[in-house]
Amino acid sequence: MIPFSPAPYVEFDGRPATPDDLRIPAFAGYGHFTAFQVEDGRVRGRDLHLNRLRAANQELFGLDLEAGQVRELVRGALAGAGVRDASVRVHGYLPPGAATTVLMVTVAPPVAPAREALSLRSVPYARELPHLKRPGDFSQAYYGRLAVRSGYDQALLTAPGGVVTEGSTTNVGFWDGSSVVWPDAPALVGITMALLEEGLALSGSPSARRPVTLDRLGAFRAAFVTNSQRITPVRRVDDRTFPVDAELMELLETVYGAAPADVI
Repeated sequence: MIPFSPAPYVEFDGRPATPDDLRIPAFAGYGHFTAFQVEDGRVRGRDLHLNRLRAANQELFGLDLEAGQVRELVRGALAGAGVRDASVRVHGYLPPGAATTVLMVTVAPPVAPAREALSLRSVPYARELPHLKRPGDFSQAYYGRLAVRSGYDQALLTAPGGVVTEGSTTNVGFWDGSSVVWPDAPALVGITMALLEEGLALSGSPSARRPVTLDRLGAFRAAFVTNSQRITPVRRVDDRTFPVDAELMELLETVYGAAPADVI
């Protein structure tokens, strides 16, 4: 069974959503978004999220986004929902006839990190324009659900030749015994991944980007995935199992925890 989350609290441009507002994502869903966890009004990687929104808005619509405006809208939505801890998404849309970007902010209950290691099913799909985080990717959702129906937790997207790119909603990393290896393939660089790359380098344990293929997974001792819900070990990719490396997970959690959490 595929779980469904409770309906979030939604605002458009700083006011509670109306039925007319909700027609925008329903019928004019061309857009972009970022997702993050808010803890006591603070966000790790806040400026990376703001930069992601600004860059995507320029690429898709040719319009700028002010970081201060986005922060104000998020703060307002948190206040409207009456919470300081939440899972938040900020979506940018440009409906037909609009001259400025419409910003939708959704506020949902915070998501606790997964307690158990995950299983991934590899699928033959690589996203188009993977550097853009966008809603409504049919194939991404299709393969993610297919993996769940097949008894796995997530899909692992692969390009021709079994080239590993990313998870269906995650980045994937591997441990070769001395360093973290990220697949060197077209993929969205998630904010948690970016924070880990920077933090590992600062800690003296720099990670690397190298090509990873399904037939060479045996070269790695452990695997994990990252997204806005933090860092989770991987116990299996298809029929290949990985032990959970407690020292690796402690290192990753320590590095992530050292990243500053900025006021939204």
